[in-house]
Amino acid sequence: MKKIFLLSLILLFAQQTFAGVIDRTISNSGINKGAVAVSVKDVNSGKTVYKFNDTKPSVPASTLKIVTLNAALDTLGRDYEFTTKLYKNTNNELFLKLGADPFLTSSNLNKLFNSAKNKNIIEPKTVYIDDFIFDSVEWGEGWQWDDDLNPLMPKYSSYNIDGNMLNIVVAPTTKGAPANIYTTKFYPATFMNLVTTGNLNDVKFSRNNNISPDIITAEGTIKKQITKQIPVNHPKRYFILRTEDAIRNAKIEYYSSFPQKKTPASNIYLIDEIKHPISDAVVEILKNSNNFVAETVFKAAGAKFVNNTGSFNNSQKMLNAYFDKIGLDHSTVRIVDGSGVSKNNMVTADFMTEFLLKMSKSEEFKNSLPTAGEGTLSSRMLYFKNNLRAKTGTHCSESALAGYITAQSGKTYAFDIMINDPKSKSAEKKSLEEYILRDIYTKF
Repeated sequence: MKKIFLLSLILLFAQQTFAGVIDRTISNSGINKGAVAVSVKDVNSGKTVYKFNDTKPSVPASTLKIVTLNAALDTLGRDYEFTTKLYKNTNNELFLKLGADPFLTSSNLNKLFNSAKNKNIIEPKTVYIDDFIFDSVEWGEGWQWDDDLNPLMPKYSSYNIDGNMLNIVVAPTTKGAPANIYTTKFYPATFMNLVTTGNLNDVKFSRNNNISPDIITAEGTIKKQITKQIPVNHPKRYFILRTEDAIRNAKIEYYSSFPQKKTPASNIYLIDEIKHPISDAVVEILKNSNNFVAETVFKAAGAKFVNNTGSFNNSQKMLNAYFDKIGLDHSTVRIVDGSGVSKNNMVTADFMTEFLLKMSKSEEFKNSLPTAGEGTLSSRMLYFKNNLRAKTGTHCSESALAGYITAQSGKTYAFDIMINDPKSKSAEKKSLEEYILRDIYTKF
């Protein structure tokens, strides 16, 4: 009995020591303590070894992707493929069935219609588009109007193509004169060109959707030619234009519209298809934190879950069913998108580490997270190389980090750090994240 009591005292003292180390690190950072939430749990025992505001709801930013992606993969399966198909029926009508493929390109469309031409389909009566995989909502709840031209946040829909991005070339002319501005692919946009040829490249774009979403103002100076990307404001319109290009390139005679219609189940045959594996999406989401791909995967999983059109409500049903399946209490969290972009997302550090504990037995999951020197950690956390697997999160005033770290002691810990402080700089928040991990790595 004495030995058990003594052992309990030793463990309690060790936990207090651990807590004291990180407490001091947080205090010395100068960041408001109320804005910091931390949870650290031993992967083997499942016990919490450190907590700080761990039950306080916070904005997870892109660390949320590790949760929504794994829920989606559980529904879609790791052999899922985004598929875009071109069919022909017995009435000489074509059906382009969309799969909301986030990796679909204009070249892929060219391939589909070239296949039609090679099968001697040169004058179809009608080209229908089956876009029923997703609903018409193109942005998540709580996404902000001032992110309209943010290249990290394009709209997403059934009509995904070329990343839903418009490439704009800005080229210098003679010094002091207006620059040349044009798009690499035709899209009906008008440029208010206020860019002059000067001594440096400093070009900014803006768009006032309340006045006209097709007028883009370009301001600044240009020295050397650059290509910038901005999200297209109307993905369906952009997709139709690329479909028309593909039909013309294939020399197919068709000059009519593209009505929406579901692909019939009979009297139809497949001309060709384009496929991209879900594994490509896993890399883009976890290592490159691609919001566009994350939202597409999340909504695709919702579509499959109900065997119907994808919508956020259906994705929410899928997500809640997944939490129930793995036995994760989700009563204290609110998740409103698949990427973590929305400020309306609220989770706790304790919830995140509980999820990580449940996933810790999956080597496939852990190895899919970037380590130091990879993806969004390409220039961060190099001190922990091969001992760290983590997902970053950065959005406005939030910075977050979640994953696994193996300490010098050999023990592995699941951790979550969320810092929601508008008063501190991004570099200060990321520095605190690294110092907390150093404490875990060297002291735990």
